[in-house]
Amino acid sequence: MRSDVVKKGLARAPQRSLFKALGFIDEELDRPLIGVAVAESEIVPGHKHLGQIAQAVCDGVRLAGGVPVRFPVIGVCDGIAMGHAGMRYSLVTRELIADSVECMAMAHGFDALVLIPNCDKIVPGMLMAAARLNIPAAFVSGGPMLAGRKEGKPLTLTTMFEAVGAVGAGKMSNEELAELENTACPGCGSCSGMFTANSMNCVTEALGMALPGNGTIPAVLAERVRLAKKTGMLILDLLKKDLKPRDIMTEAAFRNALAMDMALGCSTNTALHIPAIAHEAGITITLDTFNEVSAKTPNLCHLAPAGPDAIEDLHAAGGITAVMAELVGANNHPPLLDTSVCTVGGCLHDIIENYKLRASAPPRELSVIRPITNPYSKTGGLAALKGNIAPNGCIVKQSAVAPEMMQHKGPARIFNDEDSAFDAIMKGAIKKGDVIVIRYEGPKGGPGMKEMLGPTSALAGMGLDKDVALITDGRFSGASRGASIGHVSPEAAEGGPIGLLEEGDTISIDIPARTINAEISAEEFAKRKAAYKKPETKAKTDYAIASSYLERYAKQVGSAATGAIFG
Repeated sequence: MRSDVVKKGLARAPQRSLFKALGFIDEELDRPLIGVAVAESEIVPGHKHLGQIAQAVCDGVRLAGGVPVRFPVIGVCDGIAMGHAGMRYSLVTRELIADSVECMAMAHGFDALVLIPNCDKIVPGMLMAAARLNIPAAFVSGGPMLAGRKEGKPLTLTTMFEAVGAVGAGKMSNEELAELENTACPGCGSCSGMFTANSMNCVTEALGMALPGNGTIPAVLAERVRLAKKTGMLILDLLKKDLKPRDIMTEAAFRNALAMDMALGCSTNTALHIPAIAHEAGITITLDTFNEVSAKTPNLCHLAPAGPDAIEDLHAAGGITAVMAELVGANNHPPLLDTSVCTVGGCLHDIIENYKLRASAPPRELSVIRPITNPYSKTGGLAALKGNIAPNGCIVKQSAVAPEMMQHKGPARIFNDEDSAFDAIMKGAIKKGDVIVIRYEGPKGGPGMKEMLGPTSALAGMGLDKDVALITDGRFSGASRGASIGHVSPEAAEGGPIGLLEEGDTISIDIPARTINAEISAEEFAKRKAAYKKPETKAKTDYAIASSYLERYAKQVGSAATGAIFG
């Protein structure tokens, strides 16, 4: 066993004495040591209950003959961090999490890992670590939050952010806002929509690193606890078979995950995380790969914020396995998944066939999963655009864009940080037809690549999401909707063309054609570049700590177009 390095032989008597200081007995030291990485905390609603999930995992490990060893992992709540300097500290934790899991696993000689994330950067950080370490590993998330309800209509975190814009526009009272505060987020779990956390938990399942149900079983159901016990038992089987993450996370598996991403209409943040995870597995996934998969994968679901359905509705309709079943060739449609791949739960083909045998699907007109013959669109939920503003690409969640905004042309409204753009929106300075440009918020320029849920939600709350586009070298929350185009690369801080745009420049966006351009000649761009001086921005004052982690992050991080990985 791998753990023998810390517990066997004469030379390891000192180490054994430390294990015994922890209460271990000799019989335990003869069994596999299973690291249980859990991101439990009292500040993240999606993680508050992870202690219960971890206990269930540990119970499963012991039932199967292993010895579980829990250790903590940090996690930022993106919702709480949103809209202020704290958001700079969200994406940057992905690398911290991957590094810390690696450190704990290597230092203590764990034979295998069960990883328990739930929210935005914790899931990809742990997946990156699993791919990097390549020891047997399995995932079980904490599960999605139930949707809030008001007059029978579902509420999500998006509701709250958009309500701020509605109050600013005089469309909602402060009393109504307060009522929503008490009902929108009813309890523990990752926020109830196809936001980044749930997107990545569904991707983890589609990638094969978690058992069926991982992405959609609500946090509060006993079914989630049972899943955790099964995962704890499963890890001993994976260890016996010596089935490692890179045996599962193959190129075919990543393409399956991308197809699921497109069918579901996942968060644009998957365009940062999937390439980064693939990189750790020795596989290259680019924005061109996203477009290639999107071109042949229909969008089958309109989950919040693209539509009214919550993750609990997707679970009731059969979850990720039901979507997979629709993608493998139903109704004489060519298969869009490689079902020969292995997962932690067995061959994908067998998982889908077993689902078909026991499933009693709801009537299609009542289901949140459309048949492949009647999709919301023939192409997937995400689209990568290129043009003279974004030579290396940018990303948009096209499934959450109104039809009238799929093609848009308007004057640029230039802002060098998120705060000034949000202020302008709330003061009514943005008009129909405008194209808001927020720059110097990329991985290096932010630093940390803030999410822009505040501005996009304010626009939606004011009823401008079908009239105003927003482009940025920063990124968007999975809760954003509208013509919200992020990850513009190269970013302004690296001399990208977005930094050369001026107030009033005409911006042309054509999502079906996958293009985004400023109607400016190459000669004019060259003239502006020669005269360019980088402006001072609020980004330099709202976090300024000498030699802070953000400063080190900015020096190491690469382009958003390749996953914002460390060079």
